[in-house]
Parts: sequence; C-alpha cells; structure tokens
Amino acid sequence: MRSGNRPADGMRPVSLEYGVQPHADGSVLLRIGNTHVLCSVTVEDKVPAFLRGKGQGWLTAEYGMLPCATHSRGRREAVSGMSGRTYEIQRLIGRSLRMMLDLQVLGERTLRIDCDVLNADGGTRCASITGGALAVRMALRRMVVQGQLASMPLLVPVAAVSAGVVGGRPLLDLDYSEDSTADVDANFVMSGDGRWIEVQTTAEGAPFHPDLFMAMARLAAEGGQQLFALWEGEE
Repeated sequence: MRSGNRPADGMRPVSLEYGVQPHADGSVLLRIGNTHVLCSVTVEDKVPAFLRGKGQGWLTAEYGMLPCATHSRGRREAVSGMSGRTYEIQRLIGRSLRMMLDLQVLGERTLRIDCDVLNADGGTRCASITGGALAVRMALRRMVVQGQLASMPLLVPVAAVSAGVVGGRPLLDLDYSEDSTADVDANFVMSGDGRWIEVQTTAEGAPFHPDLFMAMARLAAEGGQQLFALWEGEE
C-alpha cells in the first residue's frame, strides 16, 4: 500500500505559496507531500563573460538541502564542499529552466535560481524544477509590470515529476520509501505542450524492458498535467 493510499498513478498532495521571500524577485514554496522546496529568483543586470555583447540572457541554478531536511543531519556543503550529486542536480535545473525562456527577449540579464530543500521525502530535483519555473514566471511578470521588459520572454511552462518501478509495478511520484527500494528510478522534465525536455532513467538492480519505460512515461505525462494546473492559479 502506498502512502496516503495512493493509486499507482496518484500524485502526493501539492500546495503552492508565492512571495515567501519578499526580497527576491520571485519566490515560491512548493510542497509535494512531505517534500518542501523553497525556490527564489534574483535578476542580475549582467551575463557571464561568454555572453557579453551578444544581446541575450542566461539562467543558472543553485540547489541545496538544509541540514535537517533528511532523517539524519547532513553537513552544510559550504563547510564540506559541493557533492557530485548537488552539482548534477544544479545543472539539470538550469538546463530545464532555460528551455522555458526566449533568452534574446530577456536581454543581457541573468536569472539566478536558488532551490533550497526544507524537507526531503523523494523527488527534490523534480520539485525544484517545478517550483523554480513558477518562481521564474513570477519574476518575469514583475519585470514586465515595472517596465524592465516589453513582453514576457516565456516560451512554455516547465514541470518535472518522478516515476519508477517498485516490486515490478510502475508508480508515479515516488516518495523516499519507494525511491529507496525501486527497481527503476526515473525523472521526467516536460513542457506544457506535451514535449519532453529531459528524461533520466536508471535501472537499480537489473535491466528493464521498454514496456516498463513507456508505462513510466505515460504516468509522468499524467502527473505533469496535474502540475501544469498550478500555472492557472493566481500569484
């Protein structure tokens, strides 16, 4: 039995709070079950050296977990150094969120996304992408209202959700107890018009058949539609 008596295609409860950090240009606290991620956006009027003079913007992301986000306290990476996992997740978030933007319309600005995991119960990278995208939209809307942008440089909504195979059964939106025992673990990043942006799939114990991958992809597409419904709410 899954947590909350969820069916195989059931998402955990999702809630959203905007403006949690008033000093940020955009901020969102996204809760998916017991995974809680605070995503904030800072707009900088500069770009990395390799983009100077090219008339286009950039987006970059940082990701981290608070020490007590997991069952046992983790060391702050400012003290212990950034792990390979953190570096990989930061790059994934950045790649995914750049897909939602027309960087030429953004102009020579950088959107810096901070994703801080307050509580971790599986799917933190997916929650960071989903929450980060909504925080980016909030920041862009503010820039339009303030006259910094003539139009929204937004191409498509972006969201991400996990899926996996546990005990031979494809499941959507794994929590930690499921993820830690999964036969197959996958993360699906998608656009609001039904296209895939990035798919990460790993066999944890043995190779798996393509039909299981397709089953996970179908579940992820269904879950994505539930997440894109968040875009219809008010900030």
